[in-house]
Amino acid sequence: MFALRGIAVSFSIFILLYSALSLAVCGLWRNVRLGAQRHSARRCADLLFILRTMPLLVATGVTLALAVPSFLLLEPRAVNEPIGVLPAVLGLCGMATVLTGMWKAAAALVRASRTVARWSVEAQEIDAREINGRDINAREIGVRRVARKIGAGRDDSTDSIPVLRVSGGVPPLTAAGILRPRVWLSRAAEFVLTERELLSALRHEVVHVRRRDNFRKLILRLVVFPGMAELESAWREATEMAADDAAVSSASEALDLAAAVIKLSRLAPLEAPAELTTALVNSPAESVNARVERLIAWTEPRHSTAKKYSLGYPLFAVAAVMVTLVVTYTELLIRVHAATEWLVR
Repeated sequence: MFALRGIAVSFSIFILLYSALSLAVCGLWRNVRLGAQRHSARRCADLLFILRTMPLLVATGVTLALAVPSFLLLEPRAVNEPIGVLPAVLGLCGMATVLTGMWKAAAALVRASRTVARWSVEAQEIDAREINGRDINAREIGVRRVARKIGAGRDDSTDSIPVLRVSGGVPPLTAAGILRPRVWLSRAAEFVLTERELLSALRHEVVHVRRRDNFRKLILRLVVFPGMAELESAWREATEMAADDAAVSSASEALDLAAAVIKLSRLAPLEAPAELTTALVNSPAESVNARVERLIAWTEPRHSTAKKYSLGYPLFAVAAVMVTLVVTYTELLIRVHAATEWLVR
């Protein structure tokens, strides 16, 4: 009975915090987005992601750091106290929320794995190490040259990212994979894009890989709460714009990427991209139009601002919270236990 009561109380604290913080995020995220738009798209995307995952992180942290220790240390084990209706219902809701998030994440991962496995059957890695004009045509030479540049990256110290050519009803240009990410290039996209447009488009997908956006999508599947679809859509839009900004370094490259987005938006894939993938064009027409307008209006100051990103303030805030927690930990445990006693009764 002691263990069951502890589980019920812990999940009750979790769901109460998680619901309250999620409701607060639902009401505040638009204001945060408006404020973040004064900064770079990258910062806007990061803030929206932090805001979306904050309820789960805070609720889990408080439950594990305060609710569970306070119950184990301060709750008498000899008392055979029954579980009340309220903590039982809240505990079941908390468990259902956690299990639903885990199920959605696992299902999304399985679907993405099956999709990538199906693509891999006929995929061919573009060999960028050798370019021999005697046995391949000019377009193949251009594609391999682009793959070689992408493999090296802007920084030669970075690990190479394989570029695979695939036919069939695959999205024109997609980055897939979490542990072993790859970029998938359809023959249709390869045909319609020029060498410079293809290079800019591939750089865009490489930015998604470097930022681990597919892994972030997997994390978002763990966070279950109604009414968050609009926030997640705003985050996906911000990540696309952040990848656009990071993929270009001049006005000509921005125009090349804008042309690639326009051309690939006209290629209707026979199947929608998997959930845990990032396609160059996989968003509503309004978002695509906004991206193209931003790229056409590309300016050097905006690109320079996008590079400035400091973790000093977040790290200072985390350190301040940790110091406060250490100093007041005993008192916090007593207060949390008093709150859980009120909840049980």
